Amino acid sequence: MKHVVSISLGSSSQDFDFVTEFLGEELHVRRVGTNGSTATAIKLLKQWDKKAAAIGLGVLKDSYKVGSRRFIEKDSARLKAVATHVPVTTGGRLGDIFQEWAVRHAQTHLGSFFNNARVLFFSGMTDYKLALSIAEYTTNLQFADPLLQLGVPKLLGSVDALNLYSNGAHYVKDWTLPAAMASGPVKEWTRFVLRKAMQKATVIVAPVHELDDFGLEELAGKTVITATVNDERIAQMREKGVATIIDGSPVMHGHVLGANLLDAMIIAAIGKDPQDILEDDYLEIITGLQSEPRIIHPNGFHRVNRFAFVIHPLSQEYFKKVKPIELLSQVSPPVLMNTLEKAMAYAPPFVYSRVTGIRSPTGVEAEGWLISVGGTPKEIMRHTPEFTYRRLLDAAAMAKRLGAQIMGLGAFTKVVGDAGLTVAKRAPLPITTGNSYSASGALWAAHDAILRMGLLPKPKGKSRIKFKAMVIGATGAIGSVCARLLARVAEEVYMVSPETAKLLALKESILLESPDAKIYLSAQADKDIAEMDMIVTATSGAGKKVLDIMKVKPGCVITDVARPLDLPASEVAKRPDVLVIESGEILLPGNVQMKNIGLPKGVAYACLAETIVLALEGRFENFTVGRAIEWEKVREIYQLGLKHGMKLAAISGVNGPFSDGDIKKVRELALAARAKSFLGVPAAKTGAKPKALSKAVGVKVKG
Repeated sequence: MKHVVSISLGSSSQDFDFVTEFLGEELHVRRVGTNGSTATAIKLLKQWDKKAAAIGLGVLKDSYKVGSRRFIEKDSARLKAVATHVPVTTGGRLGDIFQEWAVRHAQTHLGSFFNNARVLFFSGMTDYKLALSIAEYTTNLQFADPLLQLGVPKLLGSVDALNLYSNGAHYVKDWTLPAAMASGPVKEWTRFVLRKAMQKATVIVAPVHELDDFGLEELAGKTVITATVNDERIAQMREKGVATIIDGSPVMHGHVLGANLLDAMIIAAIGKDPQDILEDDYLEIITGLQSEPRIIHPNGFHRVNRFAFVIHPLSQEYFKKVKPIELLSQVSPPVLMNTLEKAMAYAPPFVYSRVTGIRSPTGVEAEGWLISVGGTPKEIMRHTPEFTYRRLLDAAAMAKRLGAQIMGLGAFTKVVGDAGLTVAKRAPLPITTGNSYSASGALWAAHDAILRMGLLPKPKGKSRIKFKAMVIGATGAIGSVCARLLARVAEEVYMVSPETAKLLALKESILLESPDAKIYLSAQADKDIAEMDMIVTATSGAGKKVLDIMKVKPGCVITDVARPLDLPASEVAKRPDVLVIESGEILLPGNVQMKNIGLPKGVAYACLAETIVLALEGRFENFTVGRAIEWEKVREIYQLGLKHGMKLAAISGVNGPFSDGDIKKVRELALAARAKSFLGVPAAKTGAKPKALSKAVGVKVKG
């Protein structure tokens, strides 16, 4: 029987031994900790030098390569020199293989897990190969080498910075006095800076024993990439709130083997010197072990994906939410507010609100940031598209630094230029306009509103529903999709847009999908508006009047998707017998915390909800960009929304959510107005009640 021992500078409480058959040899395997004592390690090395077939040195590397330079670890070299009769290994090469494999395994099995993650390395120099691997998925890297090696309160922010540091850091380290490094103030300051960096990170790469001194404040919700995490360590990390542990170390006979110990076992079993073992040897042996890296969730499955969403003020009124500006607006002439509006268009982006508490029924969580750019629709339309592109790209750079994995464009930022295509090409993270879910939400809300109004006859079988629908702004991104979907269910669809050629092309395209659809085209909404049961307004008119609400049929449901709204409150107030809803807002799952965006708590605009759905699903891709929205994506995002617990919020109008009583009142007024029109006599003179009037027009009133 051959003896293999791992002499570790780690804790002796982790010691174990077992006997196993490995690669055709019977081995007695031991792990012995020295509790950080180099003197004890030297003593044990001398003791086992003539008894063991191979010795592993734990918590050390014999060398590491940073860029084009290779560094020899002096402590490791000194310890290895003590043993003169048997091979000694730190398992550095094997450890690098296991760690890199573990990261790539997690990225594949957890789905884009490290995309734009904020990763903190305790030592980028010793984990350089791993840093290069993670850099394929994110550039949000920080390295604590200057902090932990020299006590310098500085973190390196890129692999390039790490390369520059490594070219001179070892000389500086030689000049640093040990007493200065050990001094109380320097040690406390180093710990403070490291703790702050850990709190901001989403992923921490560190030797497992170096995390012992940190607790919930630094580790709660974090992903830890480390090695040799046994059951005791898992229990400790559970108490500290660690979300995920990624460990490439293999398990044998119930014990987690460090790379140094497994390498020593390989050396003892195959009888080769460490330098003679080839990569192919490692591949064959690792494959034969039939194990894979461990992904451990100490507190149950927990994953948090991150998003950003761009918002902007819709009018000067939004500036007045800031107290000093509100006071100024009361005493200043309008010209001053106009000047402020123009100046704010040049303001750099800023974080308006952090968004937390979003939790899908699948267990995945999402958190994010609402990033504001300063231009109102008036200012956005006044400038060139490139002006807005620059601000959106600045917002994308900010989102990337924050750790967002996808960014959505809200309101007029998705209308400018080519509707997100240029921004998506130039941004450092995936972009979506949210238009697919906006279209889905608009029709979802309209369908719900029409059902609650109860003025349409029920469909028979799979036949089309007998109602007429109009889409104003039909050639736009959202409008075109609404028209396509309505053409599948409505008896007649009227598409309105001043872009006549696009209207003709859109009609041809829709008829290829729905040959039996009845589609009518117009450049003006008012021509046929009096006959409509449903109207969707999806223009980019920036407040221009797009329809005459006085010509609308009583009981018509109008879904206003435009931002700013096509129908301001003053217009809506003229027709209490018409139900005007503000598109389809979405109730987010979980206990959502964010600043007021003009909606009830936990409710989001559909374009924001699309960004959140994609984040929850881990779909970090350019999902909806450009003006040609695929209706398949509209259907897909709707289904994904249901999967992740999205619900249609209480349908809202310009004055807030509609109650059942509000809708009942609109319905009764609509029936009265229809009866009045039918009889040619003012409803007040007939003395008829809503139920009696409804019989005259052939509609049954429930209850």
